[in-house]
Amino acid sequence: MLSMSSTELASTYYKVRVGGDAAMLKGVMKILLTLHEEAHQYGTQNVQQIANLLLMRGNIGKPGAGSVRYAVTPMFRVTAQVGITEIRHQSLLDSIEKVFGFRPPQEHGHGAVEAIKAMRDGKAKALLCLGGNLAEAISDPQVTFPAMRNLDLVVHTATKLNRSHLLLGKHNYLLPVLGRTETDVQATGAQSVTVEDSMSMVHASRGSLNPASPHLKSEPALVASLAKATLPDSVVDWSAMVADYSRIRDAIEAVFPAFENFNERIKHPGGFRLHNAASERVWLTPSGRAQFKVMQGINEDPRSLKCHDLVLTTLRSHDQYNTTLYGLNDRYRGVTGRRDVLFINAEEAEKRELRVGDRVDLMALDPEGNPTSRQMKNLTIVIIDMAPGSVGAYYPEANVMVPLDSHDTKSGIPAYKSIPIAMTRVT
Repeated sequence: MLSMSSTELASTYYKVRVGGDAAMLKGVMKILLTLHEEAHQYGTQNVQQIANLLLMRGNIGKPGAGSVRYAVTPMFRVTAQVGITEIRHQSLLDSIEKVFGFRPPQEHGHGAVEAIKAMRDGKAKALLCLGGNLAEAISDPQVTFPAMRNLDLVVHTATKLNRSHLLLGKHNYLLPVLGRTETDVQATGAQSVTVEDSMSMVHASRGSLNPASPHLKSEPALVASLAKATLPDSVVDWSAMVADYSRIRDAIEAVFPAFENFNERIKHPGGFRLHNAASERVWLTPSGRAQFKVMQGINEDPRSLKCHDLVLTTLRSHDQYNTTLYGLNDRYRGVTGRRDVLFINAEEAEKRELRVGDRVDLMALDPEGNPTSRQMKNLTIVIIDMAPGSVGAYYPEANVMVPLDSHDTKSGIPAYKSIPIAMTRVT
């Protein structure tokens, strides 16, 4: 009113279906947190600010109003729940020693980025990958590929071939295993494994398809075979565990109190929910209260103060799951039959006198804004609705633009989604 003109209050407007008001209001009361919020140089701050907002609103601990940690695969979550992590937790190590009768290594391990550095520097000599496509998934293939070839021993278990299997060290083993959709029959009969979903629900999973080969081992059986061959005097009865997977779950229960009555609870329809203290408003902090994480400064990424012209983010297409490409189409963005494209908004394209179909080269910049040798060439311009100053290219192709050292210092996740670049037009 004071300005005698209108004031824009919102930039996006949604038409609510008649009778859908309550459903709409319930829908916008939630925050869906994906892996990609973390894939920035300061991604931890993104997550902390989302948590701060939810705490201020009183959402945490309120039924149906908390955060959802949605990863592209629940494996990111469930492995840490059962101790598969590089982070040293003394209580876990002590529990393993108590249950199994041996003292496990006490040193801190390597995250993915640190593991590649250890391979590069000759500190790591062997790599065992239980599935996955590490070489394509991690940043900086210019460093990662030679680092993996530098190993004395490389072992992969896999349900299908991928690029990582072609990076050969001195001695290499590629071991095919059953997929989770295939039947797994052991000495005591058909077996079930357990999985955790993004809602912290743990449930049993049993395959129903005939195995691709009668000679395929399950992954638990393969790991047990490796353990028996490597540690013939082990105190663990590996054969008994493979014969009946419920014994593996008994061992997990003995080490982790959260999995109490494990085998019985997975029999319930839908499984069971793992305990989450915050959801019950129990705050595991020194003060016993919820605590906010203060963000220092208003710039999410201090590199933005360097006045970088453009920032590149990596994207996934509709026909893609992680590093697996099922096709070259992307119905999200109107791309058909190709992936060598650069997404940019109309304003940025016009500023640079670019049109749909023009070709450009990209060059990554260092933290000081200086050119580097990291480049992507002959990308075709595709105009979509995205923020000014931002451009996008497909993952994992654009991993060549991400230095190994460019990652969140707290989480170790590579900065796939904040890459300062310079762009030149191909004439």
